[in-house]
Amino acid sequence: MTTTNVSTTAAFGVDDLSVRIGSAQILNGVTWSVERGETLGIVGESGSGKSMTVLSATGLVPRPPAVVTGRALLGQPDGSQSDLLTMTAAQLRAVRGRRLGYVFQDPSTSLNPLLTVERQLTEGLEYHLKMRPAEASKRAVELLEMVGIPDPARRVKNYPHELSGGMRQRVMIAIALSCDPEVLIADEPTTALDVTIQAQIVDIVRSLQQRLGTAVIWISHDLGVVGGLADRIVVLYGGQVVEQADVETLFEQRSHPYTQGLFAARPTLGRTGNELVTISGSPPDPRELPPGCVFYDRCELRLDDRCRTERPPLVELGPEHWVRSFCATPERQEATA
Repeated sequence: MTTTNVSTTAAFGVDDLSVRIGSAQILNGVTWSVERGETLGIVGESGSGKSMTVLSATGLVPRPPAVVTGRALLGQPDGSQSDLLTMTAAQLRAVRGRRLGYVFQDPSTSLNPLLTVERQLTEGLEYHLKMRPAEASKRAVELLEMVGIPDPARRVKNYPHELSGGMRQRVMIAIALSCDPEVLIADEPTTALDVTIQAQIVDIVRSLQQRLGTAVIWISHDLGVVGGLADRIVVLYGGQVVEQADVETLFEQRSHPYTQGLFAARPTLGRTGNELVTISGSPPDPRELPPGCVFYDRCELRLDDRCRTERPPLVELGPEHWVRSFCATPERQEATA
């Protein structure tokens, strides 16, 4: 019986991260890491803990009321790792925006409506890189051009409301990448965009990653997008990692009943019938988590006594393929097929 650990070469990772707010256990022992130049996908339903994992790890969840334990490790140039959870507010400000870039879910609420695109781009350049205003303004135009915004010299003078949704998201990516961060966190950056714009955003991130060698953490509920972008995928449910593997393994040998349910629920061309497959039931209430497996109430493979009372550990089914379920062994799945 083993558990995953944060790689000593990781650009960023969380180790046994737990978050409690009042009586709600939002996260419970989450561990994952992302290497330099790698893309890690984090998937799961709304409320599974995807956004809370990176928000709490980067100091964006107020403490108190949140009680955050574990470690959030950022790789250093000398090969050591620093724990963000032990940093002061000033130390975190020096890291966020400089070494950690963040693309939030909704640019309409993340961008300041009272500041021009130029000012929102130059703030970080002046603060972190100590650029002079004229130099930062020139760089702002280059950044907009880099993310594919047409006529960047004119658009840089616009306010957010003068841009389309796709352009605002590109501005968010430009801000996040402005200081050449080592890690880019993209929190459902394509959720509110149409399919064409989604594909363009994904292509921009992939191209910039290849050029800069940035580690990318891509949070999404869309398995199709993550599957085409990520190297490895972490599946979260009820504030826990329930499965983790490289993309090929997860798509071909998914083992946790919840992961199987997510794949079965995807819209698929050529599917017969009029109804989508769904996972019955609802995610667990973080204020009243079950004593055993967090997926117990919704699982069709559950072992009544053991799954109801005993919390399964995260075990390695194969090379770098980790699963948290008593029902995930090949023998068990064949017996219930």
